[in-house]
Amino acid sequence: MADLEAFFHEDSFPETCTESENKAKEFVKYHEDTGIPVALVTSGGTKVPLEGNTVRYIDNFSIGTRGAVSAEFFLQHGYAVIFLYRCRSLEPFTRHLQNLHLLDILEVNSNEHDRNSSVVVKSDYCPQVLNVLKTYQDVKKKRQLLMLEFNTLGEYLYLLKACSIALSPLGNRALLYLAAAVSDFYIPKDKMPEHKIQSSDGPLQLSLEVVPKMLTPLVMEWVPNAFVISFKLETDPSLLISKSKQALDRYHHQVVIGNLLDTRKREVVSVTKDQENWIRLTDKELSLGVEIESKIVSEIVQKHRTFCSHD
Repeated sequence: MADLEAFFHEDSFPETCTESENKAKEFVKYHEDTGIPVALVTSGGTKVPLEGNTVRYIDNFSIGTRGAVSAEFFLQHGYAVIFLYRCRSLEPFTRHLQNLHLLDILEVNSNEHDRNSSVVVKSDYCPQVLNVLKTYQDVKKKRQLLMLEFNTLGEYLYLLKACSIALSPLGNRALLYLAAAVSDFYIPKDKMPEHKIQSSDGPLQLSLEVVPKMLTPLVMEWVPNAFVISFKLETDPSLLISKSKQALDRYHHQVVIGNLLDTRKREVVSVTKDQENWIRLTDKELSLGVEIESKIVSEIVQKHRTFCSHD
């Protein structure tokens, strides 16, 4: 396994990472005075480049549904949210409009005698767009939402560390909800070809290093008083609980949300050191379009309040 500091030292990060780090610091500084809890929600998959001038990469399965939906529910519960998400994955609020083609819902409002044309939303789509827009603008007006993008594995780990350290002054008011699908393997810079890998060179063999684990320094050093939730995705039901408990024992954080690939949208299990609680949607709730993240976040918020009251 690669050493964490060596990992950061060997990689180079775009200027946007520094800009995002500064935005996170400013956001947390503002909310030190508001007194409301702040949640860092990570979302989407990470991309591992195979070349220096990247054409090919290894990607993780995730479009960011869980993170984007959960961020909205944290906002509804009164949290400020730093949403750290993969570029082009689902985002809070705009996800409700993802199936609408932009140019199909707009029309030009003008007449032949008016040179000042305007663009408006077609009446059929107004209720849907208006509801999303009003909620989003209210959140932004209150400075409750900060959106930060990442693309590669290196950018994600850099920003996770930066945001965690920024949250540290909040103590137990900080909550980390680590829903991003993070790569387990990567290619170090010094073992990566600079240019595009050529198929004419024959079959490709890759030697991948294990990504350094971030939860230990996150929990023990960067943000030691925060309430931390990680996620465990499995395909074998017999491993779900045991793997979740192993993660708690190893990293000493507060909650693991365990879910199975085939059933993750209708049931998960919340695992703490003391209990296992299954969170499920009924058939009726599924038919009504209830999102399981509403129940997950409600449980997490209650646990966080209890955590803060005992600290």
